Amino acid sequence: MALTDSPEPPHRKSGFTLEKLLPYTTIAVIIAALYVAWTFYSRYESNKHAVEQIQAEREARRKRVVDQIYGSGEIRFNAFSADSGVLKHGESTQLCYSVVNAKNVKLDPPVEAIKPSYHHCLEIAPKKTTTYTITADDGAGHSKSESLTIRVQ
Repeated sequence: MALTDSPEPPHRKSGFTLEKLLPYTTIAVIIAALYVAWTFYSRYESNKHAVEQIQAEREARRKRVVDQIYGSGEIRFNAFSADSGVLKHGESTQLCYSVVNAKNVKLDPPVEAIKPSYHHCLEIAPKKTTTYTITADDGAGHSKSESLTIRVQ
């Protein structure tokens, strides 16, 4: 046998070699890594969007509550009522009021000195049918009133 006719080494005779497979496996690993990265990133973005949406809903609920309680800065009576609108002579009842955005509050006819409050009740015992009027002002020239009649039989 001549030097030029030497047989090829056994690893060169097969059609698939490590050198031929390496580029394909590298590409497959890169594609798999990109897929995993994209999956994590899309989940992160989805969670971030969900958290932002939940926070926006909480803020909207909080704003609705604040607007319901305080309004837009104008005087507002949330309540002006009595436990009983009809009394027998000598009976008493609770007269309750709730006012927001007021600096001063007065009750006519006066029962006791009252002040702006989110919720306050007074004990009243009118001797005859009486109309109570509550008036609130904001100190800037704006005022608001409400009335309530308690009948005495």
